[in-house]
Amino acid sequence: MSSPTSPATLALPTKPTPRAPRQIRNFIDGEFVDGIRGFDKLDPVDGSLVGQVHEAGRVEVDRAVAAARAALDGPWGRMSVIERTRLLRRIADVIDRRAEELVAAEVGDTGKPETLARDLDVARAAMNFRSFADTVAAAGLDSFLTELPDGRRALNYAVRKPLGVVAVIVPWNLPLLLLTWKLAPALAAGNTVVVKPSEETPSSATMLAEILAEAGLPAGVVNVVHGFGAGSAGAFLTEHPGIDGVTFTGESSTGSTIMRAVAPRVRPVSFELGGKNAAVVFADADLDAAVAGLARSTYLNTGQVCLCTERIYVERAVFDDVASGLAEQARRLRLGRPENPATTTGPLISQAHREKVRSYLDLAVAEGATVLAGGGIPTLGDGLDGGSWIEPTLWTGLDNSHRTVREEIFGPVAALIPFDSEEEAIALANDTDYGLAAVTWTSDLTRGHRVAQRMRVGMSWVNTWYLRDLRSPFGGVGLSGIGREGGTHSLEFYTEPTNVCVQL
Repeated sequence: MSSPTSPATLALPTKPTPRAPRQIRNFIDGEFVDGIRGFDKLDPVDGSLVGQVHEAGRVEVDRAVAAARAALDGPWGRMSVIERTRLLRRIADVIDRRAEELVAAEVGDTGKPETLARDLDVARAAMNFRSFADTVAAAGLDSFLTELPDGRRALNYAVRKPLGVVAVIVPWNLPLLLLTWKLAPALAAGNTVVVKPSEETPSSATMLAEILAEAGLPAGVVNVVHGFGAGSAGAFLTEHPGIDGVTFTGESSTGSTIMRAVAPRVRPVSFELGGKNAAVVFADADLDAAVAGLARSTYLNTGQVCLCTERIYVERAVFDDVASGLAEQARRLRLGRPENPATTTGPLISQAHREKVRSYLDLAVAEGATVLAGGGIPTLGDGLDGGSWIEPTLWTGLDNSHRTVREEIFGPVAALIPFDSEEEAIALANDTDYGLAAVTWTSDLTRGHRVAQRMRVGMSWVNTWYLRDLRSPFGGVGLSGIGREGGTHSLEFYTEPTNVCVQL
């Protein structure tokens, strides 16, 4: 049932014409191939069937890894950096040309508003390829002229070699954006890749395989296998002896499973995992800007962004103002069909994920929370009630001892908690096993620098959120991950440096 604080909703007056279910196949060695069985992909907007996905078994994963190895040993492995950067830019051009097809694929899988898919996911996909083409073209390594006591000299210089065949495992929240964020630097560095997209979002990865072929990427360089984790394509891939490294974005528990899988072969990993991200609002902040920023960092993509804020610490003097302002922002959000330009907020990815988030809504109330906005499942009508909808929610009355403040929920929810001093705010923000991102809101930039640097996170914003320079390090500490992505930081994972010493 919808609560009295439900956001207003906008739904188109008629349900769109049903789409014929698509066949979503694996892409191996330049060809689309069937799997061992099919599974349904449901539309999170209304629960309808949108596609039949072909699950890859061990044989298909073996073929994909073999194709990647053959491509690495073939002409692709001898391609120059200049040739690879030209290819990456061609890929970006084809993404631009087929942008609306990619938007449709992302929306069909995730249910997010078309405007968000177009302006964020697809735009960043093209940008990722161009950015890493620029990065690898400009990247260098150390060189030293070594002088020895006996008067001899030697030149020591390093060269980059590809890591090899890389397993790329991506989540469902930003499937195209995060796939290209990993795939672009992997290709820029000369690797070959086997991609395992989330079973919830198989479409854009499959379409990207077409785009790569259209742009001229040789067969076998990128392969896509569909399926699940344990006992399926995910496990078969991470356990495969032919994989030289694994990069993964997703839940911390899955990261632990992958680490155990690669440990016997001592393969490198790059993980961007979960978060329970904090924001700190000081009394001297521009409150209008802070509230608007908090609304975005809490509710963007229905809270399904690893960087979203779930803990908001507010200086007591302005606590009521921030609470009332943010609650009003939550109530203004518009839930509705993705093609409606007035829609701001889509559904959660699936019924299963909604049940997880819903359990936390119930738990928060049981723990003593006061619900300022949302707190339930809306009734939308117009055929939408079979979808995975949930209300944007805001709580007060909780603290760091409660499960809902400590455990990652990954939905459009946040807890507001007061503080009285800078030291207390920093201690509260850092009181977590996670360490991905934090935001500080203050008009005192000296304080902003000071607090931001003391946050135990990989990314710390001041008076903004989600503002990214793609050359800067991206990643977390603690349960939020291992390693860094972005610019040359990505190349450090996707390449192995070899030092060459020449006596002169």
